Amino acid sequence: MKCDPVDAILAQWQKERPDLDVSPMGIIGRMERLSKYLDRGIQETFSEFGLHSGEFDVLATLRRSGQPYQLSPTELFNTLMVSSGTMTHRIDRLEQADLVKRIPDPGDRRGTLIQLTRKGFDLIERAVEAHVANEHRLLNGLKESERKELAQLLRKLLISFEE
Repeated sequence: MKCDPVDAILAQWQKERPDLDVSPMGIIGRMERLSKYLDRGIQETFSEFGLHSGEFDVLATLRRSGQPYQLSPTELFNTLMVSSGTMTHRIDRLEQADLVKRIPDPGDRRGTLIQLTRKGFDLIERAVEAHVANEHRLLNGLKESERKELAQLLRKLLISFEE
């Protein structure tokens, strides 16, 4: 099996501190390194559509919500796990680009809904197709069975944090 840069780090710690079980460093270090590669690879695809990852997330969340492709700002920031200020900033940028619009909430006279515009819908349709194809490419180093196993393990770890 090939070695990666994290193996060298673990070997150094093993030599210097053989009394420590540094195996978690291997897992977390690899996840951190992979995160950087994945973020870079994903952002390249988003850039082709003039989007940043946060903007893509808003458009994709609205798109996958189904017709009429609208959610309240609160639903958006809860789904995307960002602050209301961050969400307002993203919505403002997307509205200026005519990708979303604010509309009155018929169920709450004081409320507003964020809705995809036709332009936003068309853009996210193309961007999500390119994004999914790119994610398949980014995971080419794993067999399908390995992808499934990794997905299960990551789900288990994530649930342990979110319970």
